[in-house]
Amino acid sequence: MNKSMLVGAVLGAVGVTAGGAVATYSLVGGGGPEYAEVLAVQPVKETIKTPREVCKDVAVTRQRPVQDQHQIAGTVLGAVAGGLLGNQVGGGTGKKIATVAGAVGGGYAGNKVQEGMQNRDTYTTTETRCHTVTDASDKVVGYDVKYQLDGKISQVRMDHDPGRQIPVSKDGQLVLVQQQAGQTAQ
Repeated sequence: MNKSMLVGAVLGAVGVTAGGAVATYSLVGGGGPEYAEVLAVQPVKETIKTPREVCKDVAVTRQRPVQDQHQIAGTVLGAVAGGLLGNQVGGGTGKKIATVAGAVGGGYAGNKVQEGMQNRDTYTTTETRCHTVTDASDKVVGYDVKYQLDGKISQVRMDHDPGRQIPVSKDGQLVLVQQQAGQTAQ
């Protein structure tokens, strides 16, 4: 073997060994941390308002429709009755005055009696009454996570609670997406 071949073989072996060491170092992890330490997790909540209709049956009392709004029948009947009673009192001119006074008083009284009867003439029905109420509830929409990576404290918003650690990718970035069961990391 000549000297140049020996030097070439040694240099080749050194080169292959050095290249293998660099490749192994980059595959093993590059020396960076695999996880960021979680210092605090604060849920972020949003208030959700949901309207809904609430109905209930209520008893409603109504006045029956009045057919004689001016209480003419009561006035006439009262006037006739009052006039007959007034005619029974006294004699002569006094009898005429008593008859007129009885008719006027009886007419007024008959009018008021009929008005009272009409006001008390009611009926009750059941009606359904509805109104809208709004229910409020809190929904967690994310988590503000305070973490420490390489001695530096930072904060990030995540869609899930990461627990005590956040994975760090080979290029030093946080892995913020939660992997589903059966799914492989990309």
